[in-house]
Amino acid sequence: MKYKYHLRPGYKSQKLLIEIFSGAENEDFFTDFFDSIIEINPKVDTINDLWINDEYLLYINSDIGSFSISKDIWGFAFIMSEENQECLNKINLILLKNQNYQKVEVNFDNYK
Repeated sequence: MKYKYHLRPGYKSQKLLIEIFSGAENEDFFTDFFDSIIEINPKVDTINDLWINDEYLLYINSDIGSFSISKDIWGFAFIMSEENQECLNKINLILLKNQNYQKVEVNFDNYK
C-alpha cells in the first residue's frame, strides 16, 4: 500500500473527512489521488498556497459534487466536503477498491 487513510469525523464535529496519514508526503500524491478518482471527473477549481500554515488548499469540482483537499508539509492530507458528505462516502468507496490505498478504521469517539 502506498497510502493509508482514515474516514473519520472532524474534531468535535459530526462531519466526516478523509485523512491521508501515510504517503501524502510523496511528490506524486496529487497525481496518484486524481488518477484514482478519475471516474468522478475531478477538476481543480482553485489552488491556495497558505504559506503561513505551510499548506496547500485545493478546491475541486467533480461529477458527484465539490470537495477540498488540504495538504501540509508534515505529510498529511485531508479531503473534506462539509456540505456534501455523500461525495466523501463515494470517494471512500473508490479508494477501497484501489490497491494503492488502505483504509485504517478508527474509533469515532476519539474525535469528540
